[in-house]
Amino acid sequence: MLKVLMSLNGEGTLLATGSYDGQARIWTTNGELKSTLSKHKGPIFSLKWNKKGDYLLTGSCDQTAIVWDVKAEEWKQQFEFHSGPTLDVDWRNNVSFATSSTDNMIYVCKIGETRPIKTFAGHQGEVNCVKWDPSGSLLASCSDDITAKIWSMKQDTYLHDLREHSKEIYTIRWSPTGPGTNNPNHKLVLASASFDSTVKLWDVELGKLMYSLDGHRHPVYSVAFSPNGDYLVSGSLDRSMHIWSLRDGKIVKTYTGNGGIFEVCWNKEGDKIAACFANNTVCVLDFRM
Repeated sequence: MLKVLMSLNGEGTLLATGSYDGQARIWTTNGELKSTLSKHKGPIFSLKWNKKGDYLLTGSCDQTAIVWDVKAEEWKQQFEFHSGPTLDVDWRNNVSFATSSTDNMIYVCKIGETRPIKTFAGHQGEVNCVKWDPSGSLLASCSDDITAKIWSMKQDTYLHDLREHSKEIYTIRWSPTGPGTNNPNHKLVLASASFDSTVKLWDVELGKLMYSLDGHRHPVYSVAFSPNGDYLVSGSLDRSMHIWSLRDGKIVKTYTGNGGIFEVCWNKEGDKIAACFANNTVCVLDFRM
């Protein structure tokens, strides 16, 4: 299955795609190809716009990450720190970001700096995903070593080592809650999705498991919090999509499609959910409680 990565800029005016040919492309929303960005020597595994929308960040199988100046349509800086393919990238702010790799390492990089501004070592397997919390002070990571970890810019070792899964952890997501968010009175939660067919919700402050969401029968590839932080949607290879209440960790709705689900997301109003199926169909569902 050929996977094309997609990322929309903050204003929703430009779409970036990254593909197996190693090129990133920028499109207008009416489908016009605006620019082709060529420098990677291998497939692109991750790509993200910064919040401001002036830089695009790509991570590749060629072991590097590149920041692209979108207006100038050229690369601004290439970061060559990893000794294996770059699996994920995530912006911390408009000028700094984290990268993860099959080499078990995580680097925090900054435009203009020729060395990482922070190195996080501690995983014993490839690091599949890195995500900054809404405030940009904590970084979560998950790995084939069956752990998720939480790191702080204030220290070199991990803050929390989250060990409750029994197989590789494919992805993680932060809740849109806590300090600096639109839901400051709810606590910050991390969700981890694993090949063990569970999703686990973690109390980040304590580093403790809150709920294990056991409803899928096959690996869970994607999770997403609703904009108000009240619900979590999970999508699995078992063809089902569950919506969970964070109040009690119980399923409130289930949808079953006709293929494995690789990606789920909410609209910003929180009343629609999109799911991307293995048979190349996308399905949009209305959600009202």
